[in-house]
Amino acid sequence: MHAIRIPDYAVKAALARRGKLHLYERIDGPRTALVVVDMQNAFMLPGMPAEVPVARAIVPNINKLAAATRSAGGTVAWVQMTIQDEFDSWSTWFHHFMSEERRPAMLKALSRGAPGHALHGELETKPTDLFVEKTRYSAFIQGASDLDSVLRKRGIDTVAIVGTLSNVCCESSARDAMMLNYRTIFVSDANATLTDEEHNATLANILQVFGDVASTEEMIARFVRS
Repeated sequence: MHAIRIPDYAVKAALARRGKLHLYERIDGPRTALVVVDMQNAFMLPGMPAEVPVARAIVPNINKLAAATRSAGGTVAWVQMTIQDEFDSWSTWFHHFMSEERRPAMLKALSRGAPGHALHGELETKPTDLFVEKTRYSAFIQGASDLDSVLRKRGIDTVAIVGTLSNVCCESSARDAMMLNYRTIFVSDANATLTDEEHNATLANILQVFGDVASTEEMIARFVRS
């Protein structure tokens, strides 16, 4: 688990901007979605090309949050990064941000149907949950997935972001969710990345201008049924 410490400058900036540290002290269960980002074998299992070791440690918190969200009448959405055979539409990433050695390994791991594409076996999913594929870091950016339209049809106005990597797909999704007018909560001990420094920098970014930051227990304690 990450050693969580939100920098003092971020706390002071958040207080100066909005006058309080926490934005959403009561969370309407039926209007809330827990968005679980990229908790797939490609990021979870030892030796995989995108392994994030800390991601294995947050599985219990994600399962606890999923159970609490369902109990409160909310939606649990499991989001899976998917790399298509032809990725020319995002060639900037596919051809420039991955080495020639890494590219085929990532394609193999995150292609639909591959073992790496599957959700980690210790995650407690339910048939009634949502299962969504995305093709960009953010699950909410235009064209990446249908998550936004599905959540809106369900009357969702609040999203809690959990998963991996904190500072890449999770932060990107949180930023876009807020700018699409969702009340956005980033769960501090249910996100994971490669270092504490990167994780805490993301918490600072979110707290200052993109949403609320709460622990698993704080998130659960805020649920109410409308």
